[in-house]
Amino acid sequence: MKKRRKRESKAADEASYVCDSCGETIVVPLDPSAGEHQSYVEDCPVCCSPNEISVDYDEDGSARVSSRPE
Repeated sequence: MKKRRKRESKAADEASYVCDSCGETIVVPLDPSAGEHQSYVEDCPVCCSPNEISVDYDEDGSARVSSRPE
């Protein structure tokens, strides 16, 4: 099993993750109104491999984004 890769962001509108399949950095929009914890599947726009994306917001509003292959 591959280790989850995490990226942190202070910006309120976007963050990034690294696709485990192709190694590309992928920028995703953030929507804090969708809740403190969000999880969804998104295909990499470069290699089309599905990634499970998790977004968690801290009390100060910063977002932690992690991904793993689906």
